[in-house]
Amino acid sequence: MFGMGFTELLLIAIVAILFLGPDRLPDAMVKVAKFIKGAKNAIMEAKSAIDSEVKISKLKEEALGYKSQLKAATDELQGFKNLNPMNSLKESFNETTQLLRKETEASNVTTPIEPKQDESLITKKRNSESGDKQ
Repeated sequence: MFGMGFTELLLIAIVAILFLGPDRLPDAMVKVAKFIKGAKNAIMEAKSAIDSEVKISKLKEEALGYKSQLKAATDELQGFKNLNPMNSLKESFNETTQLLRKETEASNVTTPIEPKQDESLITKKRNSESGDKQ
């Protein structure tokens, strides 16, 4: 235990009996045992916390690796234009709309617009024409 042999433990026990005496030795042993148990629990908690952090960092690294693989695969799939048939339909639609626009621009001939006649003049003309006939 702790790299000590039987003879070292026996020497420590003899020194403890001499200094503490037989009356206080059992209480001291209980306190030492509690201290060792507490230290052991603290070490175990620290070890488990470190292990969990290491596992979390490994999981993060693995997730980042999967993310980069997924990004590479999606970039590769984006390279294929014929993968989605809608892409070719969109391109042909855009080409035909551009051709139609060019044709309509070329065939558009502007015609002068006649100004709208005043309705009061038309009614006066009708009234004067009907008055002349009577």
